[in-house]
Amino acid sequence: MTIKHKTTKIEGLILIEGKRRDDHRGFFSETYNYREYKKIGIDIEFIQDNHSKSFLAGTLRGLHFQNPPKAQAKLIRCSVGSIYDVVVDIRKGSPTFGRWEGFNLTANNANQLYIPIGFAHGFMTLESNSEILYKCSNYYSPENEGSLLWNDKDININWPLEYEPILSEKDENAVSFRNLNTSFMYKDNL
Repeated sequence: MTIKHKTTKIEGLILIEGKRRDDHRGFFSETYNYREYKKIGIDIEFIQDNHSKSFLAGTLRGLHFQNPPKAQAKLIRCSVGSIYDVVVDIRKGSPTFGRWEGFNLTANNANQLYIPIGFAHGFMTLESNSEILYKCSNYYSPENEGSLLWNDKDININWPLEYEPILSEKDENAVSFRNLNTSFMYKDNL
């Protein structure tokens, strides 16, 4: 199996093009194969899988990250519905520090996004009852968790807002980019 993938504007991010076989019964898709992912630069041991469902379109989760020593790389995919997935480079010293990229991940396109350590991550659901599956390279650690403000003026993410987003209290009260305090360093995270 050859994995089709694209490099992105931000070093380290990899968009993996989905591959599905559809027929009259439904579809089949291999969603992860360590040997094949290693060939495209994803040589990570994933140790935790998470599954998230959002009931309403416009649900916005993020921008989340975990600080070292509990930082996480992630492999994200949308298994039901569709999302607009966003990452922000928070690696000090990176030439793209503070820049963001957004990707449409849908159940139909079966695309995945690999996010290395050193990024804040979030998504907005574009359809009701969207489900997201993601692999993490470290266990969830609430004491190392951080949240960057989703609508920070310095980052200026162009979210596909049709209405006021549905947020958690944690995400409403996240820290601004100017007040962000992390220990991510550019060359340490590649």
